[in-house]
Amino acid sequence: MHLVDLAAATAAMRHAHMPVVTASVDSMVFLEPVHIGQLVILKSSVNRVFNTSLEAGVKVVVEDLITGKVRHTSSAYLTFVALDPQGKRVQIPQVVPESPDEIRRWEAAGARREYRLALRASAKQRQKQS
Repeated sequence: MHLVDLAAATAAMRHAHMPVVTASVDSMVFLEPVHIGQLVILKSSVNRVFNTSLEAGVKVVVEDLITGKVRHTSSAYLTFVALDPQGKRVQIPQVVPESPDEIRRWEAAGARREYRLALRASAKQRQKQS
């Protein structure tokens, strides 16, 4: 999970050209085990920018260096917030999706954000009640 956070943060900082902090990590399901001696490959991208936050996705695959077999082991979506030198949230340049895959990821990121915001509102409501 640490490698996933680093890969996503790298994509986020590369896009934003400023420091970012992890705000949330969606659930992460491990589809396949990673064995000692296998090469772990992380592919990260910024899927969508909302204003001062963005969603980055990470796909993790492993390659067996003896057989050459490649397997998808997990994926995750992380939200980052960009900060200025004083630690204040700052606006991030928008992502302009061009390919069909980028457009699909951009649209899906919007739906995931709505879900995250609903979860956050529900958690705040429960906190007020307790």
